[in-house]
Amino acid sequence: MQKRSVSAADAPEARGGYAQVFEVSDARRWAFVSGQIPQTADGTVPADFTAQARLVWANIEAQLRAIDMTLANIVKVTTFLSDRKYNIENRAVRQEVLRDLTPALTVIIADIFDEAWLLEIEAIAAA
Repeated sequence: MQKRSVSAADAPEARGGYAQVFEVSDARRWAFVSGQIPQTADGTVPADFTAQARLVWANIEAQLRAIDMTLANIVKVTTFLSDRKYNIENRAVRQEVLRDLTPALTVIIADIFDEAWLLEIEAIAAA
């Protein structure tokens, strides 16, 4: 499988550790990870945003691990934030988790299903 991040020279550049276009060729497997929530298996939801964001990413990693994939397989991420005030913290945690990985990315400010959840993240992965 071939992967590459691309940004068109005649369009705005991506800021914040993501690709404007993430091209995948010759992929044999695709995985669509449903929106992961900031909740542990026993139902615990951390109170602060950073802890919730780290937990959501841990849940994404767990789902990918269940199908023998890793964060390196992610090609697209959609993040739903309950409030735009979490944008900077969200970016910091995403960059902490993904390091030099730069999948395509969308962030949406939304009214999230459970009031206790400050974010939800879904992902698409390829192998």
